[in-house]
Amino acid sequence: MRKYLLFFLLIATAAPIHAQKLSLDFPGLSEKASEVVDITLDAQMLRLASKFLSATDTDERDVRDIVGKLEGIYVRSYEFDKDGEYDRALVDRVRSQLGSSWKKIVNVRSKKHDNAEIYLDMRGDQAVGLVVIAAEPRQLTIVNIVGPIDLDKLSHLEGEFGIPRMSKKGQP
Repeated sequence: MRKYLLFFLLIATAAPIHAQKLSLDFPGLSEKASEVVDITLDAQMLRLASKFLSATDTDERDVRDIVGKLEGIYVRSYEFDKDGEYDRALVDRVRSQLGSSWKKIVNVRSKKHDNAEIYLDMRGDQAVGLVVIAAEPRQLTIVNIVGPIDLDKLSHLEGEFGIPRMSKKGQP
């Protein structure tokens, strides 16, 4: 019995760690929105897209290194003409998919403006997934990055592949 237990333990620890791809399908929401951004890039599409990035430019090389390890980037962004045109329960629906390995690292709350949350899927010391939820009165954006993430290089993905800019980098 101990041999089998040891065998399964070895398999479990040797198996690659995969982050969770969230379900970001919200039937009927696109029809209510005045503008929709829907980006679905699986591993194959990311490899293809990364071929167009420069190997000599430092920033593009960093993006290329990050993207080469990812399993997917999924972005859903909806903009509405009026406040309250989407059900805020959608945010709870996204959160409910996050298991115990997901850790909230950023939480911005405002009664009048936007709310933002960032979660990392941590497996030991390795971040293997990221979710960004930005909920404003007239806009809802959800980003799900699946795969190992180098946190030191993560900021290089801002503005790439439909991922919104979260920092003030490059702004006056």
